[in-house]
Amino acid sequence: MEYLLVLNKDEDTVSIVCMKTKATIKKVETDYNPHEIIVSKDGKKTYITCSQGNKMNILNNETFEIERRLEHPDFQFPHGLGLSQDGRKLYMASTFSEKVFIFDTETDEITKVLSTDQKHSHMVAVSPDGKKLYIPNIGSHTITVVDTGTEEILTHFPVGKGPEGVAVHPDGKSIYVANQEDDTLYVMDTEKYEMKFKRRIGHVPIRIVFSPDGKYALIPNRESGDLSIIESEHELKGNVRPWEVKRIRVGVWPGGTVFNEEGTFAYVANNKTNDISIIDMDLLEEVEKIKVGIHPDGIAYLKVNKQ
Repeated sequence: MEYLLVLNKDEDTVSIVCMKTKATIKKVETDYNPHEIIVSKDGKKTYITCSQGNKMNILNNETFEIERRLEHPDFQFPHGLGLSQDGRKLYMASTFSEKVFIFDTETDEITKVLSTDQKHSHMVAVSPDGKKLYIPNIGSHTITVVDTGTEEILTHFPVGKGPEGVAVHPDGKSIYVANQEDDTLYVMDTEKYEMKFKRRIGHVPIRIVFSPDGKYALIPNRESGDLSIIESEHELKGNVRPWEVKRIRVGVWPGGTVFNEEGTFAYVANNKTNDISIIDMDLLEEVEKIKVGIHPDGIAYLKVNKQ
């Protein structure tokens, strides 16, 4: 069975959407203002940051019930989430305390807290080899780099204004950064953190998600209500470079974006139209919408293999 787990941030719920019927089979109450979400590597639980509630909720994926709530004095707008390659570590960025929390996913206890010393550390991207974290700092216009082996900060490097979306290409060679204040995509190399390409995209880009094969990066543009589709190796007259090959209309205030396991479909949460856009990745078109709760934002894909 395939599900979408959709956070409705202005009604404090998560919608469990069955992808076979395209219907919500259950709504689960969360703490205040759920924002970001990630499914554990073994698929047994889901972590949800409730940003204005300053809590982390843990959803049991068998019962679809909140089984635990985590708190800490420095959970100040807890937000972005990432998992280690082996799934044993969970990384969380807390925006207003400007800290990165590291959790043991066996016990769900905090094992370390890092201060970025940057302003508004918001999201988390994990490199494909699991060796580094990239934390965009919206107020400092920088990306913080964390070594996951030593669990220490390596450096910070400048990007555009108001970076929020960040993702590493599956080949590990490029970091894509969406800068919401200047409507740009920066493509940085992972060796020297130098800019390789700069592209103007839609208005207020806030997320970046790669297809599993790395062919496309999807970037929802909040204020222009559209989705930039970036082909990571677009060839034109002998030149190969990242290029926006299409920009498609979705709902109002698109945000959280996720692919299915095969990469054949992507799903975009539209905050102000209370729905999910289904994107056919062969057609590069929106083919359907699914109604959910009030102001959906964070979204995750869950596949359950029944015995």
